[in-house]
Amino acid sequence: MTGKTREVTAKRIMSWLVGAPVAVLLICFAVANRHWITVSFDPVSKDNPWLAISMPAFLLLFAGIFIGLIVGGVVTWLRQGKWRKQARLAQAHDHAASPVATAAASHADVNVGRLPGPAN
Repeated sequence: MTGKTREVTAKRIMSWLVGAPVAVLLICFAVANRHWITVSFDPVSKDNPWLAISMPAFLLLFAGIFIGLIVGGVVTWLRQGKWRKQARLAQAHDHAASPVATAAASHADVNVGRLPGPAN
């Protein structure tokens, strides 16, 4: 086994060791909280709220987790934009400055659309 294979296997084992108990806990929570609740977004009128949603209790938790993951991913992606831009610019600068890349690009332009000749 190579070092990379061991690393992948160790990561897979750790993800199962953490993920399986979390999945079991979430399933137990969902089964225990199947009853319906009303979520109200009106702090003034409890009897006749202007916006209320009825849903199973576990769905409220799962929706919160899902929305949190989406918002966190978007914020992280937006905050890392400057580093992605720097990496793109550095890669373009390295590629343009490389004499090997320039020679390969000019050689590729000459041979566009040509098939290799017969081998003897």
